[in-house]
Amino acid sequence: MPTTATWGRLLPSFTSDGRTQMVLDRLLLEQTIHTPVLRFYRWDGPWLSLGRHQRDWPQHWTDLARSNQIGLVRRPSGGQTVLHAGGLTYALIWPSAPRRRREAYRQACQWLIHGFAALGMPLHFGDEPAGLSEANCFSSCTAADLVDSQGIKRVGSAQRWLHGRLLQHGEILLDPPQALWQTLFGSPAPPSAELEPHKLETTLVDAFKESWPDLSWREQPLNPGELQALEASLAEELELTSMEPTI
Repeated sequence: MPTTATWGRLLPSFTSDGRTQMVLDRLLLEQTIHTPVLRFYRWDGPWLSLGRHQRDWPQHWTDLARSNQIGLVRRPSGGQTVLHAGGLTYALIWPSAPRRRREAYRQACQWLIHGFAALGMPLHFGDEPAGLSEANCFSSCTAADLVDSQGIKRVGSAQRWLHGRLLQHGEILLDPPQALWQTLFGSPAPPSAELEPHKLETTLVDAFKESWPDLSWREQPLNPGELQALEASLAEELELTSMEPTI
């Protein structure tokens, strides 16, 4: 994975609400200039994240959000709706990524393939043509997604480019809630992956480091300036959304 940097940054994983997680990823994309960044995280409660350009979704999703049964938030990356519940999310900030979208996806996903293979779950890229007919990201597979030997989509990915820097979001499907999935999408949830989340995260971090062997990787929490910027952005977003009836 090419880069002009000499070191990379790993953020400690943490659990928080959807708005905090999405605002943080946007800020990292805006503020990261040369150093690749990877972080894993989880969501506080079930959340639906809408793609950056997604304009249509079922009314009952909004109703569920208004009754506080789910959270509803917009991602800074593209793609369709993702349910974040019982899974693991990653965000990769990659300066100087390949400009060809397909090549960038493939290079940015190889470490996932290696990590899952080490745990006895071989994955490969999906091959269905991309489309916008389904609101649910996990209802179809494309060349940007990773599926297991049974054809079940295990990792869905979405991208956002900014000034030559790539944000790649990925949702790793582990143990989706069956009843909620049925309520939201009107179809059965995919079966559980039966992987221990902590071991999975550790294995994937090791595989990620191996994909950039020439870089020195450092675990760095958010610094005071980043925390201040995060709080300010969240306050600004809260003020804006309070004046709108929906997301």
